[in-house]
Amino acid sequence: MQSKYPKGLFFLVFTEFWERFGYYLMIGIFTLYMTTDTEKGGFGWDNGEAADIYGTFIAAAYLTPFMGGLLADLKLGYRFSIVLGGILMGIGYCMLAIHEMWAFYTSLVVMVIGNGFFKPNISTLLGNLYNAPEFKDKKDTGYNIFYMGINLGAFICVYIAAFMRNKFGWGAAFTAAGVGMFIGVITFLIGSKHYKHVDIRKEPSPEDKPFIMQFARIMGVGVCFAVMGWFLPDTIFGSNSTDAFFAFCIPVIYFFSSIFLKASPEEKKPLGTMFTIFLIVILFWAIFKQNGTALTTYANFYTDRESPELITKVTSALYQSESLIAKNDSVNQLDEQFRKIKDANGKVQKCVDYPAYFKNIDPSKMPKEGDGVNLINTEIFQSINPFFVVVLTPLIISFFAFLRKRKKEPTTATKIMFGLLISALSTLVMVAAVHYTGNGMHKASAWWLISCYGVVTIGELCLSPMGLSMVSKLSPARLTALMMGGWSLATSIGNKLSGVLAKNWDKFDNKANYFWLNFALLMLAFFIMLFLLKRLNQVFKTK
Repeated sequence: MQSKYPKGLFFLVFTEFWERFGYYLMIGIFTLYMTTDTEKGGFGWDNGEAADIYGTFIAAAYLTPFMGGLLADLKLGYRFSIVLGGILMGIGYCMLAIHEMWAFYTSLVVMVIGNGFFKPNISTLLGNLYNAPEFKDKKDTGYNIFYMGINLGAFICVYIAAFMRNKFGWGAAFTAAGVGMFIGVITFLIGSKHYKHVDIRKEPSPEDKPFIMQFARIMGVGVCFAVMGWFLPDTIFGSNSTDAFFAFCIPVIYFFSSIFLKASPEEKKPLGTMFTIFLIVILFWAIFKQNGTALTTYANFYTDRESPELITKVTSALYQSESLIAKNDSVNQLDEQFRKIKDANGKVQKCVDYPAYFKNIDPSKMPKEGDGVNLINTEIFQSINPFFVVVLTPLIISFFAFLRKRKKEPTTATKIMFGLLISALSTLVMVAAVHYTGNGMHKASAWWLISCYGVVTIGELCLSPMGLSMVSKLSPARLTALMMGGWSLATSIGNKLSGVLAKNWDKFDNKANYFWLNFALLMLAFFIMLFLLKRLNQVFKTK
């Protein structure tokens, strides 16, 4: 009896489960780690600086896959690249446990390189499994299942992160991410026999040599551009790291453009379709990836996170901290957020700074002096999106299977278009949340964030796994992993833009306008896709 799925599918799914377990555990607490007071084990940076580093890291993590993909295509092979990348990422996560600046930045570099080898090649290997005639028409479904495995790991990891952080500290949480990644490598090696036959490395032919040399030159030029971008006297995009990133992307984009210009007539249409969608979905990632920055900030300071101690693992938020000692009545000139403590003669002795969480709390819920409240860890909100992915993926698969049986299943491009529209609607949920709470004057119910994540997840499921499927369908066989890297490049640019947008969070006095901006960007992407849809669908119907 013929199996419904390739034998190697579930080994790849669980490998990716553990890889995403480590990545999302780390990324779920990354912003919190950077902005938490040094006394509590963090670095104590402000939101803008943390958002810039966060955006640069996730951008770089998705930029390197096109390099790892090309090296795997032409030299290293997919399985070796996946194992190498997984080991490097595991080492990088563990290095974050060392609370030193050199270890912090070194770990980020190691993780970025590791992700470059891992990410494009495991997606390519999965696509190769589904190239068999008996599985070819189920490729979209295969990527949906793969995507569900990714998000199952992302769902579980934040609870491990919260437990480890509460019980043992930041270092233990990051180490748990590394251990998860090493388990993923072991899982991949155990299942190696099931995908060995599709790990086909193309030996470089004479016509490939100029292409490889061009790639090497592009990398050298990219590094030079990045250095120039870093040392520009005035920043263009708000920070040296952002300028360096976009400067590096210029020759890389030129490199992908040259592939299109030199392609054969048969390859040009599918490549043009793929690159067009790459450009459009940049705006999706710019909004979606704010889950680790703007939405984490909203969960941390604007959302009611109080919970009875018996229900959930919690942290204690201290009500007072002696941040300023005052010897005279000049303390009266301080902002109202400071509470004055007076002696028997009415003279101000000290002032207590309300922790940020209490500055927009309902006065009736304000604890007594010296007391604390039980709060759900902020990173727990990072589990909402993967939870919805796990729950909704079977429904999405069943829905498209239902349409497929009736020969009404939309094309991959149409699914991506609807993904953009639905994602745009999720930002309106946050606009409503801001209005309902008086622009942060009082705490928002957690249901606002839950609803936002629920809507955007439907959009994500129509877009992200479909993008992987699209690359597997349209890219030339000799460059599939490189084109997976191209998809990651688009994701990378979007990720960096998400950091650029989130860095401006504090500049928006009315937070609703911040989310209106996000809505406008997604609707722009939707209308561009709608305008081009007929032309794009013509290419998909031939594949």
